[in-house]
Amino acid sequence: MFHHAVAQAQPSLAVRLNLPQRPLGRTVVIGAGKASAQMARAFEAAWDGPLTGLVVTRYGYAAPCERIEIVEASHPVPDEAGFLAARRIMETVSGLGPNDLVVALISGGGSSLLPAPAPGLTLDDEQAINRMLLASGAPIGVMNLIRNQFSVIKGGRLAARCAPAQVATLVVSDVPGDDPAVVASGPTIPLAGTRELARKYVNLHRLDLPPAAARLLAGEDNLAPLPNDPAFARNSVRTIASATLSLDAAATLARQRGIEAAVLSDSIEGESRDVAQVHAAMAREIALRNRPFNKPVVLLSGGETTVTLRGNGRGGRNAEFLLALAIAIDGLEGVTALAADTDGIDGSEDNAGAYVDGTTATRLRHAGIDPQAALANNDAYSAFAAIGDLLVTGPTGTNVNDFRAIIIR
Repeated sequence: MFHHAVAQAQPSLAVRLNLPQRPLGRTVVIGAGKASAQMARAFEAAWDGPLTGLVVTRYGYAAPCERIEIVEASHPVPDEAGFLAARRIMETVSGLGPNDLVVALISGGGSSLLPAPAPGLTLDDEQAINRMLLASGAPIGVMNLIRNQFSVIKGGRLAARCAPAQVATLVVSDVPGDDPAVVASGPTIPLAGTRELARKYVNLHRLDLPPAAARLLAGEDNLAPLPNDPAFARNSVRTIASATLSLDAAATLARQRGIEAAVLSDSIEGESRDVAQVHAAMAREIALRNRPFNKPVVLLSGGETTVTLRGNGRGGRNAEFLLALAIAIDGLEGVTALAADTDGIDGSEDNAGAYVDGTTATRLRHAGIDPQAALANNDAYSAFAAIGDLLVTGPTGTNVNDFRAIIIR
């Protein structure tokens, strides 16, 4: 089911079905995200006219292109390569005319791959802000609204630089609810939310911003353009792949194999360990009482959970979800679960996710690992590595966020 869900989200098909109309002038392709190189390859193959372009993706995620340059940079914390790529992309779209077309290929991960600090800030400041946000437990929409305040490229600012050229944005969505303005912090799409709201979120999550960033946030400089800005009047946005389509594909496959499927939601957010408790309670209710669904059934869900760092272990949000789930279903027979990131990388480790069942917690203890202690230390990766239950796929070429499947037989 996981591989079927990933296949449904591959850019090779989605891009070809969503090509914009050819312009009278130039076609310039730009992009950022973990799926952007595959999107660029698909667009180049499908486009029957001349084009040039530059796309930035995560290290190890490049794809061969002939006319679109692919560069790699760091994710989830920005680096100098991303900083230089962002500058080059802004230069690439400067000076275009009304007959020109900019095609923006945007996918998850673009926020850190396009670091472009606002005046008065440095790359070090943007890196520090990113690290704080990743450790804060804030939802992705909140993180991107805050990031937006400190950039000259996010929140529609890149599209404003493209004017008077038309901008056609193709989005592979990795965010709950599939709001395209939230994906990669919306470089070509104005992001809803005010400076005042960003200040409230910074206070709520107790973020100790670098001094220069705190001063900028306190004022009204570098405000993002509004959605009704005339510069965006001719622009278009299409979400070409999403968690909804992938979960539906997985559900169809399960039913073909004789197992009923229930898609709980494609936009679940919250602390990974808390989300795991809810999933575990439902799995236990089905396993023991055949409600609210009859066995056999697979529970499917997507979205983007978060992890508030408390320890210094290794592991992404899917591994943390699974470790908490394993503790909650300890000893429960007939339940098997997988959780993984559809881009092939769970956080910053080399695994997409992992597997658990009712024996996982016991097997961890036999391996000398206390599951509760590992969870308290945010060390799920090490726990699953010790018993050989990591799911390692390598980069998949797409990114529609998390995939969770729990089979109750």
